[in-house]
Amino acid sequence: MESLRKGSELALFVDKLIFGGKALSRLDGFVVLMDRALPGQRVRVRITKKKANYAEAQVLEVLERSPDQVDPACAHFGVCGGCLWQDLAYAEQLAWKHRHVRECLLEPREPVDFPIFPVTPSPVLYGYRNKMEFTFSAYRWLSSDEVACSEVAYDRTFALGLHVRNRYDRVFDVHDCRLESPEAMVVVDILRRAAKESGLAPYHVRTHQGVWRFVVVRESKKTGQRLVHLITADAPEVHRTVERAARELESQGPPVTTFVHSINRSRAQVAQGEAPRILWGSGAIEEHVGRLRFRVSAQSFFQTNTLGAEKLYAAVLESAALTGTETVWDLYCGTGSIALTLAAQARKVSGFELVEEAVADAYRNAALNGVDNCHFFAGDLKDVLRQHSLNMFGGPPDVIVTDPPRSGMHPKVVRMLLELAPRRIVAVSCNPSTLARDLSALSQAYKVCAVQPFDLFPHTPHIECVVRLDRR
Repeated sequence: MESLRKGSELALFVDKLIFGGKALSRLDGFVVLMDRALPGQRVRVRITKKKANYAEAQVLEVLERSPDQVDPACAHFGVCGGCLWQDLAYAEQLAWKHRHVRECLLEPREPVDFPIFPVTPSPVLYGYRNKMEFTFSAYRWLSSDEVACSEVAYDRTFALGLHVRNRYDRVFDVHDCRLESPEAMVVVDILRRAAKESGLAPYHVRTHQGVWRFVVVRESKKTGQRLVHLITADAPEVHRTVERAARELESQGPPVTTFVHSINRSRAQVAQGEAPRILWGSGAIEEHVGRLRFRVSAQSFFQTNTLGAEKLYAAVLESAALTGTETVWDLYCGTGSIALTLAAQARKVSGFELVEEAVADAYRNAALNGVDNCHFFAGDLKDVLRQHSLNMFGGPPDVIVTDPPRSGMHPKVVRMLLELAPRRIVAVSCNPSTLARDLSALSQAYKVCAVQPFDLFPHTPHIECVVRLDRR
């Protein structure tokens, strides 16, 4: 559309939400994409980017509300990079997630003969996260109310909170995140104050100077235990300063089961550290999923929504349809949560995971639950399966469960699945787009029986799926 240019302002009716969370409008058939808009709204927008077949726009004003629009619960909504759909009624969130799964999985393979069941909702909509990461920053973002307040001189050079939407270098002080418990917010407030009073600077993403980097709070939803992981850069005075901050938290804050400090010497903005130092406690907390107990350490991977994970794992177990005689492989097994869920109904389970620390946690979790028919192997899947004989893994697998990262399975792993030819594959995925690609590659030998989506991340566009595939 030649008349549409960067900087143009116009009113649009929002038609739909697309996969990934953006809203879509059409102007005489020409697609306009935007953030922070809902289907059914009429909005005034400014064009920020113009391409040959679509444009991107910034929402300036909502002219008419959507009938499915609700008031967000969080005071930080609109600034924070998370919870993009908090102003959309939950039933509509589930409907759009189901539609996105259908669009990703069905379009490449119409017609189909497998059901995509309705989305299983999260058991709780707020306070569902058992882990949150908070970032220190030398670039503090002020809210509109803070900017308008002339009576207070806000320090823009120190923040501990969450990232502003689409800004890797801007962080706002969070005081009321609804995804974790109120006690977690108290922890963040105390550590923010202690770090600021220390006189040491937060880490600067451009100069790579400064000390304070991340705070990670992990909370068990079943046992009430709490782990705090404080991550800093390396500095001569950092250990004593961290100990003072930890003592302030211990004396003023909510109960903290264990406190861990580690050093991150890399430039990567990742909330992980080296050589964790335990200031008190065991360095881990215990979480329960169904009848299983899990040791969750500072840097363990664990499903973020504990109550939702219980439903997901139950669906994996049902889809595996085990009789007690099978050899099962669990690919991308993490700390062993799915493998241990399957172990009670399998002859033997072998788990495979890239991260060695996760494999060590998986063995600890097996011992914690008295499970002796699980074995775990560390290494890159596309290599480790080639390097060892099948006998080492308990023989050829009858059933394979695969739960890859968002990027999906490596093509070499898919080829190995086809060569191994288990009679059943249970595919768990957090990305319907890459799931569609992997299912297409497996379709030459496997029939998709059913797809069950799960909402483990309310108020976000993310969706998990469990897919049963039987060998043709």
